[in-house]
Amino acid sequence: MAKRDYYEILGVDKSASADEIKKAYRKLAIKYHPDKNPNDASAEEKFKEAAEAYEVLSNPEKKQRYDQFGHQGLGGAGGFGGGGMNMEDIFSQFGDIFGGGGGFGSFFGGGGGGRRTKKGTNLRVKLKLNLQEVANGVEKKIKVKRNVIADGVTFKTCTTCQGTGQVKKVVNTMLGQMVSASTCTVCGGSGQIVDKRPPGADARGLTAKEEVIPINIPGGVADGMQLSMSGKGNETPGGIPGDLLIVIEEIEETQFQREGNNVIYDLYVSFVDAALGASVEVPTIDGKVKIKVEPGTQSGKMLRLKGKGIKDINGYSRGDQLIMVNVWTPTQLSKEEKEALEAMRGSENFKPDPGRADKTFFDKMKEFF
Repeated sequence: MAKRDYYEILGVDKSASADEIKKAYRKLAIKYHPDKNPNDASAEEKFKEAAEAYEVLSNPEKKQRYDQFGHQGLGGAGGFGGGGMNMEDIFSQFGDIFGGGGGFGSFFGGGGGGRRTKKGTNLRVKLKLNLQEVANGVEKKIKVKRNVIADGVTFKTCTTCQGTGQVKKVVNTMLGQMVSASTCTVCGGSGQIVDKRPPGADARGLTAKEEVIPINIPGGVADGMQLSMSGKGNETPGGIPGDLLIVIEEIEETQFQREGNNVIYDLYVSFVDAALGASVEVPTIDGKVKIKVEPGTQSGKMLRLKGKGIKDINGYSRGDQLIMVNVWTPTQLSKEEKEALEAMRGSENFKPDPGRADKTFFDKMKEFF
């Protein structure tokens, strides 16, 4: 089933400000919150859907990618992106949107809401791709070093916060007693501390582990785009793992230039081939093909190879390969060649006579882009 548009979910348009997006999400979160809709699967799904939309649209970088590329810009087709949020993710990331650090429970009068779920730190790696990999998509395996909970480590309840992850303090004021809550500094908010740890584990029970992770890169990614694999970052005791962020780097291409989903190739042909016509071989992203240069082809003519460009990241179409014909003027001529050309200098067929059908360079660029 296709994902709904994030702006449609929140009921705002693309020009909505950050404050308007936040207000729209807050309204939906109140309406569909599990505390107000117990045992209502439909409400829970809408609650998650709204949180996923807000998670993207409240982040300027993710919002820009979404506006440009849609859901696939977040890596949805390759197992990446902001989708699949669970309740722990939501309360961990957005629990304080209503004010108060203890999640939604205190807002709804539900008794303080318990401790917030911690999330491990994210890992960031750069992945270099050539043009063919960018164009078609590719599966890669990357080696990362993650902090994971060591085998054999055991935890016990933090005695400072009694497992709540928070330390409460009662303050007497003119208005009476007020209770403030802060994250427990002993357990870091997890509610747990290390009981026993094996050799090699740090004070938090973590150890570094090298892991090879397969990732599916969707076709159509661009240089600088960031994809995310949920739960493949560093682990944290009593919480959920962080994410693995993959930053795309395009390897500089010498044969082609990329223009959106199209690729441009400069074809150089001799004066004779341009005048008489010829069959020439040109490279494409997927291999070499033969094309026909028609007799009388002018320098600057653009030829199009349909569907030989880069796959659209939304998966609906593919760009083209545009071939710019450049007629090569020889720089060195023999005596006989000079005499042959000199004899044709006065020929009417050799005098430039551009007609209306011969478009200017700028007209051609407007036509193709």
